[in-house]
Amino acid sequence: MGRFIALMILVIPAVIAGYGIKLMRDTIFTLLNTPYPNLSVQFIAGFILFLAGLGFIGGFIFHRDKKNGKIAPRFKRRK
Repeated sequence: MGRFIALMILVIPAVIAGYGIKLMRDTIFTLLNTPYPNLSVQFIAGFILFLAGLGFIGGFIFHRDKKNGKIAPRFKRRK
């Protein structure tokens, strides 16, 4: 059950990042989606969603590797 919860923790931000990529792609092809008033707002929202999803996944992996002692010495805390 614990692995399933961890998988869901990683799938939800991946879907958010994928939706951000879709919004940015639609902006490049000048397709305006409904909740956005113009293309620049749509692109900025997509970029923010992409960065948020990617940042969460990266932070999750970094935290897990740090807990298991698999990170480079420059990222370890100094005492």
